[in-house]
Amino acid sequence: MNKRPKPEDRKFTSEAVENIIEKVKHSISDKVLAQLFENCFPNTLDTTVHFKIENGKPDTFVITGDINAMWLRDSTAQVWHYLQLANEDEKLKEMLKGVINRQTKCILIDPYANAFNEGPTGSEWANDFTEMKPELHERKWEIDSLCYAVRLAYGFWKTTGDTSCFDEDWKSATNLILKTFIEQQRKTSRGTYKFGRATSWSTDTVPGNGYGNPINPVGLIVSVFRPSDDAAIYPFLVPSNFFSVVSLQQLAEIYQKVFNDAEFSSSCLSLASEIENALNEYAVGNHLNFGKIYSYEVDGFGNKLFMDDANVPSLLSLPYLGCCDVSNDVYRRTREFLFSKNNPYFFRGKAAEGIGSPHTLVDKIWHISITMRALTSRDDEEIFECLEYLKRTHAGTGFMHESFDKDNADDFTRKWFAWANSLFGELILKLYNEKPELLK
Repeated sequence: MNKRPKPEDRKFTSEAVENIIEKVKHSISDKVLAQLFENCFPNTLDTTVHFKIENGKPDTFVITGDINAMWLRDSTAQVWHYLQLANEDEKLKEMLKGVINRQTKCILIDPYANAFNEGPTGSEWANDFTEMKPELHERKWEIDSLCYAVRLAYGFWKTTGDTSCFDEDWKSATNLILKTFIEQQRKTSRGTYKFGRATSWSTDTVPGNGYGNPINPVGLIVSVFRPSDDAAIYPFLVPSNFFSVVSLQQLAEIYQKVFNDAEFSSSCLSLASEIENALNEYAVGNHLNFGKIYSYEVDGFGNKLFMDDANVPSLLSLPYLGCCDVSNDVYRRTREFLFSKNNPYFFRGKAAEGIGSPHTLVDKIWHISITMRALTSRDDEEIFECLEYLKRTHAGTGFMHESFDKDNADDFTRKWFAWANSLFGELILKLYNEKPELLK
């Protein structure tokens, strides 16, 4: 069941990655699980990475899989599990620097875009009703796109101590991030961004003449789209606002310690504090059956949406992203809600149980949600159950997918979805390091 490309056909190879694959797979008693790890852990490197040196700097374009474009979100998530190996392999370290440099370029092209082409090649979405450019694949404004770029840069710096990515371009890009976040608080106006698409798929376009449904400007940031690339119902997307608080705190630390720039650092911390206070006031709601839990979306008027979406940031993923602790009382109650019939996108069937997404309609469970459930669990039985679900729902492909039918794992979407493979690989490596008995 080894489904990796032949060595000569792989896009990028890393000695450190190959070494850890050999170590980990031999520690896994279950042959299917071991083979899934061997296939999934290197999938991003094997199939999606385009690395080169451009103008003396590493540049890495990372496609998402079966779509030939680079998402800021996906590209960070696809390489995140390699960070811990960066100090063991200079070649891998350069590739990761290249992703950061490429993300910087992307943000400077347009901080409101979610997905980019490798060059000015145009897009099937070129006729969207928004300010498209030939370098853009898609221009859906999602808070998490910018957060993920900060997450990778910060994680790389903390892991390697290397500050070479923090050049003038990176500083310009991070200034744009702060500017964009403030603009999308919409305190004085709706801002410059709007979006529309000629489509019969309701979640692929935006109400309110392209600005989204109305909000009361209470300090939260508007995210017109979710990390699923679906339009938000209430434009204050709670998980993404939590993520922005962490990202702003990380930017503040970089600017303070690397640049000794107290003014920009203070601006980041001030905005983070404002968003955090607004989340405390508006994001928690009284659910009929679970008491005080986190809402998925709010509007600042008091309206709240109780659900979750498998795409990260999600409510489930808040501890994974450093937004709260697993033992936080509100998160704990929220988690109980997420895995209940009260969450309209939680599905239980013959194949498995897990959270899906409006993106794939009803009865489709996402592998990412099962993996994230294990990554955020302290319960060994729950983790083991997630491993069993993952092991038996790959439909003979040897890889994770976007989603599969709750009763029939052979009915799935996206055979080549590198983010899901990377997250699965991250889980197995985490268990190898922290709970090796679960792999025996």
